[in-house]
Amino acid sequence: MRHLKARAVKDSRPVPIPPHFVRLLRQHIAAYGVAPDGRLFRTSRGGLLQETGYGEVWARARKEVLTEREHASLLARRPYDLRHAGVSFWLSSGVDPMECARRAGHTIAVLFRVYAKVLAQTQQRANDRIDAALREWNEPE
Repeated sequence: MRHLKARAVKDSRPVPIPPHFVRLLRQHIAAYGVAPDGRLFRTSRGGLLQETGYGEVWARARKEVLTEREHASLLARRPYDLRHAGVSFWLSSGVDPMECARRAGHTIAVLFRVYAKVLAQTQQRANDRIDAALREWNEPE
């Protein structure tokens, strides 16, 4: 059996969820419930999903919601791509990189290596914030 990120079988780590997503998750559980063992995703009869099932459902969902051009692109090609999109969104939203790394289960070195492009895109925003803070600090009273 494969364990996430080479962790021990019973090992876990907290993953904070923003309140918006907590509300969505609670709504989903209220509407659809969970399997007897607590799993959120299951077959219509409550069984384990096969790995191929995710890919098939994901392919149909992409085709349904994306434009033809987007569907032909690499955009969200695999469900795992959402993880990268999420971390990129956190960074571009101004979340501290150390917090992004913690939430993603990365070291800060991995975060900077993998998401360097996203971080570079936020340089202008950072410069603007620094300039605004300096102007505020230097205003005469």
